[in-house]
Amino acid sequence: MSEPNYLETAEGARLAYHLTPGRPPGVIFLTGFMSDMEGAKALHLQDHLARRGNQFLRFDYRGHGASSERFADGTLGDWANDALTVLDQLTQGPQVLVGSSMGGWIMLLTARVRPERVAGLLGIATAADFTRDLPQRYFNAAQRQELATSGQVDLASCYDARPYTITQRFLDEASQHQLLDAPIPFQGPVRLIQGMCDEDVPWQTALSLSDRLQSQDVEVQLVKQGDHRLSEPGDLKRLCRTLDALLDELEESADADQ
Repeated sequence: MSEPNYLETAEGARLAYHLTPGRPPGVIFLTGFMSDMEGAKALHLQDHLARRGNQFLRFDYRGHGASSERFADGTLGDWANDALTVLDQLTQGPQVLVGSSMGGWIMLLTARVRPERVAGLLGIATAADFTRDLPQRYFNAAQRQELATSGQVDLASCYDARPYTITQRFLDEASQHQLLDAPIPFQGPVRLIQGMCDEDVPWQTALSLSDRLQSQDVEVQLVKQGDHRLSEPGDLKRLCRTLDALLDELEESADADQ
């Protein structure tokens, strides 16, 4: 496994990344909450896009993976700013954002701020606004009390041996970035893949996003037996197939405009 490169943010955080050169449109992978760029989907996409010839960027938000800073000190706004930083400083030309879980939320926030740079979106179990009812859905009474008194609580994770540290600061800050109560001003093509057996993101969230997105080119794929990760071999094939079709569409459109 090769060592990552690092990009320093304006705040002094060091973001770890791997950039594979290639033709436009490029693809940027946005990871989920407490995940990192060494996951199955990110690595599979890197291999796939290297064969295809498109540029690919995977990176870790501050407090995640090989990047600097403490996870518990981070906020959704911090991580969304990290996505903007790598988009602005490490890539050129049109980009397709692929967001997994919380990365799907960050994908949408990034597209809202940089619509001129984002050519298309592909969300996987897009966890938009997932913090809205987090304490009510996942915390027991003792955990809600601990959050109220200490400002943070550790939750066991079925995806990682380490617990998730949820802070009240994180929840309060995330509430400033909620999307599902208003139109989402993105006009490019959007593809949403959502498992119907996802215990973390209800499949109805994908339909709500489809309704809120102003784009007229939105497709939702509901996977009947799909879970939250969507990382099984069949899931990865579906992901690449969907991304290929999106990239082909964008490349054909760019050729027609020349």
